Amino acid sequence: KQVLDVMALSTIFFVNSFDLLSSGTKYALSIAKTRIMKNGYLLAMATLLLAMGCNAQSRPINTNTVSSLDLKRYMGRWYEIARYDHSFERNLDECEAFYSLLPDGKISVVNTGVNSKTGKHKSSYGKAKAGRKVGQLRVSFFWIFYSDYNILALGDNYDWALVGSSSPKYLWILSRTPHLSDATLAHIIKIAEYRGYDTSKLIYVKQ
Repeated sequence: KQVLDVMALSTIFFVNSFDLLSSGTKYALSIAKTRIMKNGYLLAMATLLLAMGCNAQSRPINTNTVSSLDLKRYMGRWYEIARYDHSFERNLDECEAFYSLLPDGKISVVNTGVNSKTGKHKSSYGKAKAGRKVGQLRVSFFWIFYSDYNILALGDNYDWALVGSSSPKYLWILSRTPHLSDATLAHIIKIAEYRGYDTSKLIYVKQ
């Protein structure tokens, strides 16, 4: 009888231990499952955000130029109303561009501005030539290195211009006067947005 009692107690202890072990195992599995689901959710969210970022960056930009351009009418002084931020005009206000046609058919380019932090005037001298299509110029400020200057849209009276490049990183709004009316500026911004540009990135230049 004592042997049976010992065996019974051993059995009870074994079962209880097994139950405790099973409970611990279930708890561990539950924690692991929760962590896996949480990590899987975070991974899914990260993948989704990355995909959204890639889609935003790869959003197609319409860089088609105007269908006709009177180059002589385009010459003269232009005031910079707004632009995308970039290193060679950073912190510059009162920005102007002056284009003049040279006897050989090329274009003299003079860009000026005032550094808003130091008050110093900055001038850049370059050259331009006709591009590969109507409405496109090729502009250089250093040696033989040229970049595309695409006239995307132009006012009927050559009173404003929307200018881009082959890269979506560059965009300018130019005007013959230091300021544009709200209606005209809104019209130009709509054109830029329709072409795929993010106009929230525009910096408005003090004139």
